[in-house]
Amino acid sequence: MPGENLSRDEAQERAALLSVDGYEVSLDLRSAVGDQDTGQATEGAPRTFRSVTTIRFRSAEPGATSFADLIAPSVTALSLNGKDLDPGEVFDGTRILLEDLAADNELVVDAQCAYSRTGEGMHRFVDPEDGEVYLYTQYEPADSRRVFANFEQPDLKAPFRFEVRAPEGWTVWSNGVGELTDGVWKFAETKPISTYITAFAAGPYHYVTDSYSRTFDDGTTLEIPLGAMCRKGLAPYFDSDDVFLVTKQGLDFFHEHFDYPYPFGKYDQAFVPEYNLGAMENPGLVTFREEFIFRGKVTQASYEGRANVILHEMAHMWFGDLVTMEWWDDLWLKESFADFMGAFSLVGATRFKDGWITFANRRKAWAYRADQLPSTHPITADIRDLQDAKLNFDGITYAKGASVLKQLVAYVGQDAFLEGARRYFKRNAYGNTRLGDLLSVLEETSGRDLATWARAWLQTAGVNSLTPQVILSAEGRITELAVLQEAAESHPELRPHRVAVGLYRRTPDGAVERYARAELDVEGPRTVVAELVGAEAPELVLVNDDDLTYCKIRFDEGSLATLRERLGEITDPLARALCWSALWNLTRDALMPARDFIGLVLRFAGRESDIGVLQMLHAWADSALTFYAAPGWRAEGERLLAEGALKELRLAEPGSQHQLTWARFFARVASGSADLQLLGGLLEGTAKIDGLVVDQELRWAFLEPLAAHGVADEAALAAELARDDTASGKRHQVRCLAARPSAAVKAQAWAAVVESDALSNALVEATIAGFDQPSRRELLAPYAAKYFDAIERVWADRSIQIAMDVVKGLFPSLQDSQGTLDATDAWLAAHESAAPALRRLVLEARDDLARTLRGQACDVAAAG
Repeated sequence: MPGENLSRDEAQERAALLSVDGYEVSLDLRSAVGDQDTGQATEGAPRTFRSVTTIRFRSAEPGATSFADLIAPSVTALSLNGKDLDPGEVFDGTRILLEDLAADNELVVDAQCAYSRTGEGMHRFVDPEDGEVYLYTQYEPADSRRVFANFEQPDLKAPFRFEVRAPEGWTVWSNGVGELTDGVWKFAETKPISTYITAFAAGPYHYVTDSYSRTFDDGTTLEIPLGAMCRKGLAPYFDSDDVFLVTKQGLDFFHEHFDYPYPFGKYDQAFVPEYNLGAMENPGLVTFREEFIFRGKVTQASYEGRANVILHEMAHMWFGDLVTMEWWDDLWLKESFADFMGAFSLVGATRFKDGWITFANRRKAWAYRADQLPSTHPITADIRDLQDAKLNFDGITYAKGASVLKQLVAYVGQDAFLEGARRYFKRNAYGNTRLGDLLSVLEETSGRDLATWARAWLQTAGVNSLTPQVILSAEGRITELAVLQEAAESHPELRPHRVAVGLYRRTPDGAVERYARAELDVEGPRTVVAELVGAEAPELVLVNDDDLTYCKIRFDEGSLATLRERLGEITDPLARALCWSALWNLTRDALMPARDFIGLVLRFAGRESDIGVLQMLHAWADSALTFYAAPGWRAEGERLLAEGALKELRLAEPGSQHQLTWARFFARVASGSADLQLLGGLLEGTAKIDGLVVDQELRWAFLEPLAAHGVADEAALAAELARDDTASGKRHQVRCLAARPSAAVKAQAWAAVVESDALSNALVEATIAGFDQPSRRELLAPYAAKYFDAIERVWADRSIQIAMDVVKGLFPSLQDSQGTLDATDAWLAAHESAAPALRRLVLEARDDLARTLRGQACDVAAAG
């Protein structure tokens, strides 16, 4: 609709004109229950709720014109400064025109707002297990305007007073403490916060409480009520004790390091269904996807991942909620810091002491991919509008930004960094900031000029490659060791890097261990490591040992040869993880054949002790086979991976997390009749692997490949849903149904996602996941042309979340040919005026496809 995509220029103009004194918002959610629809698969007029908003605000220019934001089916009544306005004249579906403003103003908006099925605004979910209705909100970057009228931009902060009428028997939560009085839930006024972090949850949630207490050095005591909630159907699986344990550990850690007490009163955490994100940092009411409640056995990596997200969102209470970026250009001021602080506190406060290994192996992989796309951008990005903002919640803003902060800590020192954070909070509490506000305090505390550092690291894009250059004497000693720095031609910036260079060799018992290390600043194209001259010849030189900087690691020929033979013998798990990450980057860059990478995984992954690294290796091996292996070798690669996975599954300790991880990987790569027969036997109980418990989640993992290969039919999947008739079971069934190898099935799945908006966001995601199966690429071939015909219409007609899911998820990446690349280029050439955010997604998919073709050419060449 016109005006829905707010621009930065409009936001700056409005912020210069207006300041907001406060909101009073009254919602009537009693319409959430009833027989209007089932909540799962309906089209037509939306179900609505009443939203009445009063905004008190000032105008710097009396007589000026501005606007308020509201996305709603209808407005019943409007008044500005006591004068009734005609909604038909001033409301266009997304904006309310405000003319002839006074110095002090009061706007009252009585609207009918729509419940959402896409995870945006006020999402409504009907639990198929028991028919109960659950509501929650998700706003970032700009969907609170779907729930109440407001000024939807982060720098127009204000205190909020909320009240809610809800169905009888429900509980309602918001940012502040709530109390039910005469049938109305009334909530304590918030501190001044941005619209996008206000929040509600309402329904018959299972709710558990605890409390946190801390006494500070000045003798004051802080008491924080804690709560955690989920759907009633998940209550038997909800390990709230562990959630509270990590929460308390995090609060202790941040209080100790930030010297600023948690400022938002209570701390509720809601695990909600059909959530689009991992989590959201609403102060006092953090929301998480309910998949963090584990219905079956999972590995420690899953618990570590949940703890990291809990701590990431908690860090936002200071970086993002207390102090907020002025506009989405500086999104990194909250997301990069929260990503860094998540790992920093995970290692410093919890049982997960290997968090930096996960960061190096998993989070940085996300960053490296994003930073090599044509859409890469500086960490401080150029965000022109809200669609830009939506797409910039990416690997650059999160993982690269966090990596750069880790580099900054090494550059200025941890004490100076944390003291800078403390001053930043105290000076800017409840306000909005830009890049310079943070740099100025860090310059104070470190004594270093950060302008050059910031320009190189925050204001330029691209990733550097660091390669060791080793010259040895005849006696086998280092006569010269240098680090060579390179950059892509498209992003030629060579940055200052604080790095450690480690030298490794075999010990008498065959282990590969570090025997020398130097830490230094790398600048320019070549930096000599003088400290290691004279050291004995290494078998492996690891640039960026200990993972201090953000770069792609390369190897000299001797080091690469050592990895091919002895990767599994590197004893340090972080060093080993860094080597694996570097080898994967070589594969993605078409410098290592995919079959070689797969061979390394088959040879050494069984020795990997870190379960998170092992899971990442499985994902990479699967991607190497699906995308980068020569098409003529895929069948052989499938056989080798399945044989290797089954071998390791049988060798793994019974009942161990390694056994579970190999079982899931075996299911992912199984394709031969014997493999599929084994999966079927494990499901039916006619086959057993000692110690492997096939719980409900593992049953669905085994069923998907059986469905994809035509072994499990619709009746089998219906029977499994009857066994697991839950929201989770329904998502699994929908994915498996769409995976079946039938032209009619693919046509039905395509129509359900592209031609209809009946499915909820979660079922759209499940259908796309099932549709896109690499085992039967020929069935997907007809949809390449249909994709390019449909995406502009999808972008215009659907919510941005669903549109993003469709454009990214249905790109014909499995039609990996020059013809598909040409078709993509033709669409881009013919649609230069398409929405920039849509073009960005297509350009990214095009780049991935071009990388696929380069990788396949490398693999073909390796075969001779």
